[in-house]
Amino acid sequence: MSGCLGEELEWLVRGGTKNRIPGFWGRADSLRPKSLPCKPLLAPSRIDRQVAVTPTAISMSVMAPSHANQTPALVRIGDVEFGAGRPFGLLAGPCVIESREHTLRHASALQRISTDTGVPVVFKSSFDKANRTSGGAFRGCGLDEGLAILAEVRRDLGLPVVTDVHEAGQCAPAAEVVDCLQIPAFLCRQTDLLLAAAATGRAVNVKKGQFLAPEDMANVVTKLTSTGNPNVLVTERGASFGYRTLVVDFAGFPTMRGFGQPLIFDATHSVQRPGGAGTSTGGDRTKVPFLARAAVACGVDGLFMEVHDDPDNAPSDGPNMLKLDDLAPLLRQLRAIERALSAPGDHPPGGGTA
Repeated sequence: MSGCLGEELEWLVRGGTKNRIPGFWGRADSLRPKSLPCKPLLAPSRIDRQVAVTPTAISMSVMAPSHANQTPALVRIGDVEFGAGRPFGLLAGPCVIESREHTLRHASALQRISTDTGVPVVFKSSFDKANRTSGGAFRGCGLDEGLAILAEVRRDLGLPVVTDVHEAGQCAPAAEVVDCLQIPAFLCRQTDLLLAAAATGRAVNVKKGQFLAPEDMANVVTKLTSTGNPNVLVTERGASFGYRTLVVDFAGFPTMRGFGQPLIFDATHSVQRPGGAGTSTGGDRTKVPFLARAAVACGVDGLFMEVHDDPDNAPSDGPNMLKLDDLAPLLRQLRAIERALSAPGDHPPGGGTA
C-alpha cells in the first residue's frame, strides 16, 4: 500500500450484489475507492492493517432502531405513569435541597399546580450536587438530611419523589426513601452506578450524556435492564455543540424512544451554558418554553423541569431554572398541544394509538 488515502483505505464489503450501502451508488461489492485524488497522509510503514466495512455495520451505526415508532413500555414512579400511550407526566422541583422549609414550600406549590393543570408531578430535588463547576459552590445538605426531607415530602404531601445518585453506595439508602433514582448525564456510562441503581428495584431515570449520540444510549439501557429491572426511563438533556453550548437534536427522539422505554425531555438543563458564568454554569430560561413545546409535539412521554420561586438568587442552576409562577401556564399550553396532536382518528405524537 502507498501513502495515498485512496489506496490505503480499501473498503472490503462482503455480502454480494444485493447489498447496497446508503449514500453510495453502485453495487456494494464494487466499492473500492482507489481513484480518489489525494495527498499522502502516512508513510506506508505506519499502516499495518485494512479496515473492513460491512453493510450491516454501517446500517447499525447510522439508522434508528427498527421499532422507533413503537409505544414505550409503562413505567410507574409512585402513582405517576409514563409511556404506554399515557399523557405526559412531569418531574419537577428545585435543583438542590436548600432547606426543609424551601423544599416543602416548593413541593406544596407543585402539588397545587398538578391538581390545577391535570399534569401528574414527581417531585425532584437533589441532596448533593457532586458535579458543580467550582469546588466552592453550594452542593446541598447531604445524604442523611436530604433523604429525611424528601421522605417528609413523600409522606406528608403524597408526591412521588426522584433524586440524583452519584455513587453506587448511595443507591440502597436512597431507594428506601424515594420512588426513582436518577443518574446524572455525566455519569450515564458508569456501569457500577447503573447496576447498583437498577438492583434496588426502583425506577431509574438515566440522562443521556452531552457527549453521546442517541444510539449510544442503547448500551446504557441494556446495562440497567440486565439486572431484571424493566423500570427504566431515558432523558434527553441536550448535546455539546462546541464550547459552553448545548443543542437539542429532536431527530434523535424516535431513536431513543425506539429502545422501548419512556422518553423524558429535560427542558431546563438543555438551555444551560456549561461553565458559561466562569465559576458556575450559565443558561437562558427564556428558551425553555420553546423547547418544551417542540418536545411535546415530538411525542415525549414526560418532561423534566427544574423550577424555583426566585431562580436569579438560587444557589445552583439559577439561570436555566424556570420561574415557579411560569410553570402552570406553560403546562396548560403543553397539554393543549398534546391533545391537538392526539385528536380522534389521529395517532398521538411519537407513535402508538390514542
